[in-house]
Amino acid sequence: MEELQDFTEEKESNFDLKAEIFKYLAYWKWLVLGFLLGGLLAFLYNRYTMPQYRSEASIMILNDKENTLAGALPSGGGGILTLEDNTLDNQIVTLKSKRLVEKVIKELKHNIFYYIEGNVIATEAYKSSPIIIQFRTPDSLIHKTSKNLLVTPASSSEFVLVDESRNYEAKHSFGEIIKLDGLEFSIIPRDGVKSIYEKTKTVQIVIVPLDLMTEFYIGNLDIAPKGKAKDILSLGIVQAESRKSEDFLNNLMYQFNEDGVADKRQVALSTTEFIYERLELITQELDSVEGGMADFKRENRFMDVASGAQEFQSKSSMAEQQIFDIEMQLNIIRSVEGVLNSRDGYQLLPANLGIQDGGISGLISSYNAMVLERNAYLRTSTPENPVVQTITAQLESLKENLQDNINSTIRALNIQLNELSQVERMAQGKFSTFPGMEKGMRGIERQQAIKEELYLFLLQRREEAAISFAVTSPVAKVIDSAYTYPSPVDPKPWLILTGGFLIGLILPILILFIKFMLDSKVHHKGDLASLIKTIPFLGEVPKIADETSEVIQLNDRSPLAESFRILRTNLAYLMKAKKENRGEIIFVTSTIKGEGKTFISYNLARTLATTKKKVVIIGADIRNPKLHRYLELPMDTTGLSDYLYNYDLTPNQIINSSLDKEIEVDLILSGTIPPNPAELFMSDRMENLLKELSQQYDYVIVDTAPTMIVTDTLLISPLADTTLYITRAGYTDKKLLEFPKELKQQGKLKGLALILNDVDYSKFSYGAKYGYSYGYGYGYGVDKEPKWKRILKGRIKS
Repeated sequence: MEELQDFTEEKESNFDLKAEIFKYLAYWKWLVLGFLLGGLLAFLYNRYTMPQYRSEASIMILNDKENTLAGALPSGGGGILTLEDNTLDNQIVTLKSKRLVEKVIKELKHNIFYYIEGNVIATEAYKSSPIIIQFRTPDSLIHKTSKNLLVTPASSSEFVLVDESRNYEAKHSFGEIIKLDGLEFSIIPRDGVKSIYEKTKTVQIVIVPLDLMTEFYIGNLDIAPKGKAKDILSLGIVQAESRKSEDFLNNLMYQFNEDGVADKRQVALSTTEFIYERLELITQELDSVEGGMADFKRENRFMDVASGAQEFQSKSSMAEQQIFDIEMQLNIIRSVEGVLNSRDGYQLLPANLGIQDGGISGLISSYNAMVLERNAYLRTSTPENPVVQTITAQLESLKENLQDNINSTIRALNIQLNELSQVERMAQGKFSTFPGMEKGMRGIERQQAIKEELYLFLLQRREEAAISFAVTSPVAKVIDSAYTYPSPVDPKPWLILTGGFLIGLILPILILFIKFMLDSKVHHKGDLASLIKTIPFLGEVPKIADETSEVIQLNDRSPLAESFRILRTNLAYLMKAKKENRGEIIFVTSTIKGEGKTFISYNLARTLATTKKKVVIIGADIRNPKLHRYLELPMDTTGLSDYLYNYDLTPNQIINSSLDKEIEVDLILSGTIPPNPAELFMSDRMENLLKELSQQYDYVIVDTAPTMIVTDTLLISPLADTTLYITRAGYTDKKLLEFPKELKQQGKLKGLALILNDVDYSKFSYGAKYGYSYGYGYGYGVDKEPKWKRILKGRIKS
């Protein structure tokens, strides 16, 4: 037995980029097919996909301070319309609110679609449909309906209506009232459209529920700040019908502005209503004071009191003026307090009425802004909404704070009033000589002056509120009306086409990659690279075509015969010179069955026999005999197992001559399948047989059993001079290649050499590195001159 050998392999990469590329190029037809198919699908997608266009508009959010007309009022009356915390984020939320978008869809009827059927796809006919549908059903029912109707003109006055969901089909007249599923509607020609029957194909009318349409627009609508000042909003939407997008954006900006103006006018309207109520009350009080003054004069029979001391007049006048101011402040504050404590819920408080206490004015402004915000949320939600409840809690807190400020201010004013009254009383005491009626007259005149001043003040505020209501400034200014970009955003033809070609090319490559990755079989010499480093490679045997014989013949010019001639030549270099004068003993084995041991053994023997050498083949795979098929003899013909068991048999008694007289090869069949093959091989009979045959023949070829499956081959392996190890392309697993390497390292097989069987050269056009590109049949007339050249030469000669 050979000594154990130590193999230390350096780790190096076996990756060959060129080989990998050509491995994929072997399937170039599939790559081209995938490439063209991907391009075709991309072309069809571009051809029959409705392009999507982006429409944009821009709007500027205006500040309330820009309302120059209201600011020019005597009291700066713009404060009546002030809305605090009107940030850009709030405007974006408002623009995308369900209430506002739903209002736009209702007005434009964007939940009703008209489609004209084409040869392949149906296209939307926005504002160009030859017919329109008019409903008599209430909007509350229409906007909850989902319908798909087909209208086909049957004549200039009639049409066929089809509702596939209800299996409904009937003929109606244009303008006729139709009742279907609780809906009442009529189909009429669009104004200006003539000859409907001649020009119009089937029109599809699709009615989408309003809620779904609203969600679609809200989802597709994108709004973002624009510009450095962050006071401009850019609105954009993507749809197939650009005119529809433009109408939607323009109407959305209009409705947003109208909604904001309505909020401002609501504050002005509340203030106006409050002033009218106060004017009515003050008018009644003023009439009462003036009537009392007339009665007092009539009872006391005088028209004017001119007596008094000049020195007390200035003191009395100053006290009176201050008392007048304080009482007017108290009157206004109590009026505001009356509105604040009203049981009608949270009402807007009158603003900018001249309250001198800055804290109360600021709180009133904040209170009004919060009431407006709460009312805005209540339009789209309920009082149980967490946001509404939060605002309500804030309003209650602000209300308490405002009440405390009012109470504190009233107490302070009352203290001042008491002090001034005391001063006034002291001054009046000096008038003890005055008639008692003077005091009564003064009180009446004072009340009259207060009422007159308050009346004039309210008249002025009423006019300011009316002007402010009439000229309420818009909340937004349209910078750019809706416009549409000429290039579609989807699909992008060249990008789709390029992507289609790439995907069509990459997909088969990916499939091939997965196929190659999952393929664990040996296919070519390159897959044996790890073995070839330590074990000599003898050659390759090509795959046999279906119509080709698997047995080589004399003067055979087939690639199969040529491959065995190469094996024969390489085997001559592998054989060692022997001192003893005997034939070469060659074992043929493999890892597992089915790798072609018997096929290689028989054809190699015939190839060696063509050189006038005496060759004998021994079927040593006595567990699974295969050699008998080449002689057309029964499997249980007397053979090797009988010889090993029966000591009376001689080698000549088990040798069978070949039936082919042109190539003479003797065969020893496997014989009867024994129950104990391993024990038979352990006897000396096998060694004696090989010694005797090696004296008679030039080559003794032993077709042995697979080495991994049974131990038979390893028991007799020391008797071999050369061991040919067969691997089969497309059959042998790469994981099994470690087994012969281990046998070589352990010295269990002598003179080991590799043969790769059943190589399919049609799959490898890149194999110059491995010898694939040379083919077989060189010099045997295989590469004949093309037929067209022979025909052409024949015509020239003639």
